[in-house]
Amino acid sequence: MKNERLKAMYHETFSGLKLFYRDANLPENLILNYKVGQIIQEKGFTDMSSIGGGLSSNLRYLIASAHAKDLSKFNPDSSKIGHFLLDSIAYFKVLDIQKIGDKTQIFLLNIPDNSISLFKNSSSNLEEEIIEKAQKRFREKIDLSLVSELQTEEWKERTKSPLGMDESGKLFFDDSKIKTESPKRIDVDVSKKIIEINKKPWWKFW
Repeated sequence: MKNERLKAMYHETFSGLKLFYRDANLPENLILNYKVGQIIQEKGFTDMSSIGGGLSSNLRYLIASAHAKDLSKFNPDSSKIGHFLLDSIAYFKVLDIQKIGDKTQIFLLNIPDNSISLFKNSSSNLEEEIIEKAQKRFREKIDLSLVSELQTEEWKERTKSPLGMDESGKLFFDDSKIKTESPKRIDVDVSKKIIEINKKPWWKFW
């Protein structure tokens, strides 16, 4: 992969990244379908909130995205629930799965559709940094009070479906068909904006 394309993908994915919340009650057999490192595709629109309180359900999707649309710009009432939306046919990498008691958090990174192979076959220091933040968020928020605005039947209806699969657990996207390459370790020096792969500077690697 050419260095300019790699840098463009990482910039598109991580520049302006924000965290969003989507809670649902799902059976355990569906939750077990998610694996760390997996790439999933959501066919429908992804409703989520920028407001994170305690968990009223058994599952929380914590979603990191730089491309969510703020619906309060179109509907002032949406600001009360921090309503953000991702377009249909969105791709995510499962970065982390945490469980505390009967509560599970699945941490998803929203990735561009042209970077699926890259994120499937690599790991990075940027991913590790946000995983650490995600785990901390889960520990801090799991026992907080519920956000009443997110307990309405309308919002629960919007967020009740599993992401990346139908209600029977069938995945929309089979990431086993992605071409397997030698695993890459990508480190980004944010201050210098230098990308290194397997500890080799990109300008020497290609």
